Amino acid sequence: MSVNYSELLRALLPEACLVVGALVVLGVDLIACRGRGQAVRMTAASLIGVVALVGAMFAVIMVGCGGPMFGGVLTLDPLTFATRLGVLGLALLTVAMCGDVVRLPNPAEYVAVLLFATTGFTLMAAAQQLLLAFLALELASLSLYVLAGFDKSRRESAEAALKYFLFGGISAAFLLFGFSLIYGLTGSIELLEISRQIGTQPASTLLVVALVMILVGFGYKAAAAPFHLWAPDVYQGAPASSAALIASASKLAGFTLFVRLLWGGFGAAPGHSSMPSWLPVVAIIAAVSLVLGNVAALAQSNVRRLLAYSAIGHAGGLLLGVMVAGRAGPGPLFYYAVTYGLAAVGAFGVIAVVDRAGSCQNITDLAGLHRRSPLLAGCLAIFVLSLAGIPPLAGFFGKFIVFAEALKSGGLATSTGWLALLAIAMSAVALYYYLLILKQALVAPPAGSAARLKVPADAGIVLVVTALLLLLLGLSPSIVLQLLSRTT
Repeated sequence: MSVNYSELLRALLPEACLVVGALVVLGVDLIACRGRGQAVRMTAASLIGVVALVGAMFAVIMVGCGGPMFGGVLTLDPLTFATRLGVLGLALLTVAMCGDVVRLPNPAEYVAVLLFATTGFTLMAAAQQLLLAFLALELASLSLYVLAGFDKSRRESAEAALKYFLFGGISAAFLLFGFSLIYGLTGSIELLEISRQIGTQPASTLLVVALVMILVGFGYKAAAAPFHLWAPDVYQGAPASSAALIASASKLAGFTLFVRLLWGGFGAAPGHSSMPSWLPVVAIIAAVSLVLGNVAALAQSNVRRLLAYSAIGHAGGLLLGVMVAGRAGPGPLFYYAVTYGLAAVGAFGVIAVVDRAGSCQNITDLAGLHRRSPLLAGCLAIFVLSLAGIPPLAGFFGKFIVFAEALKSGGLATSTGWLALLAIAMSAVALYYYLLILKQALVAPPAGSAARLKVPADAGIVLVVTALLLLLLGLSPSIVLQLLSRTT
């Protein structure tokens, strides 16, 4: 394979911007900001992080869609283009509102690790080979483990990081073992060649074992039931901005890689041509995630754990998007993941602001928010209603597009059909616990004195922009969907 390094550097220009940005963050903090206050250090680190992310977004637009690169190791197709922009945008919102880490002793290191995690996400979006996919996934995962346990002053944060690391290590072992079996069966680690080889081979038990291993590994990464046990503790113990990144950009990049792997590499696995052999297994995981996530959320009094179980339920809906991607393309899945990510970032942004003024763990800590800060209460209402799928917000159309495509793909007699009906029923269940949050924030009186909350300017701007984006994308979904039609 002849290597054109200038072509490779151009293809990886967004990742280069992120890595350079992370190194600049560390260098500036070490040279110019080490003796200054935490607020100054956090402001400097955040500004450099924002510049790096904006630069990476411009680099994505410059690179465009060039097709397979570096001998087919990575691909720059419309899905890569859209996902890169999506994860960079979500990471940008996260960095801009990560004032909840001001009290931590190493704010520059926090932003640098966040940029490294985003580098892993963008590489996941472009991966067309098992080895690069695994390396990108582990770069992102190892960074997220650090971000989850960054608040060393709280035992819950350390516990969250340890559980996340242990579960993540187990999932990586399953995933790598499955990849190794696929390589042994096909003699290749490139997805297109794997698809060709699988399509010409008879069914084998070893292939089934490999697919099960891979599905288990991705089930852990996506917090899908029954592989979800790390998620509630991580969402509860991690800094709010870390939880926001895990819930948003991580899911978008992970499901993009998942759909590329399943349909691009294993879409021709033995079975009926219209129903790959892995489809029923994914349907079962999606159904369990929908039921367990939404039903378990009903019993939660901790708002972070409630959002974690909500994320498990949404993982079931996203898996339904993976199932219909073979017929409808990745557009519905991408739209759902982006709009869910925006709402999750916004919800955790509100939690971060309230947490800085005291504590925001229980749902009752949001009581009287409409008196303490009408801005936060209004933004939280938009985020929660979008998560619930209420029109005209983007969350409604994210669910609608996926459910409609599922019903169109074969009617109620197919696995996607009954799964769509189950998802609609669970959306009604989810509405109840989302309304519990809104009841506390918009109706209940404050628990004590109704002292007004001071909303930092950066956090306020991010929350307002995120809320407006949810409204705009709900009124005009084509803004996001057109990203996947880009060909130049």
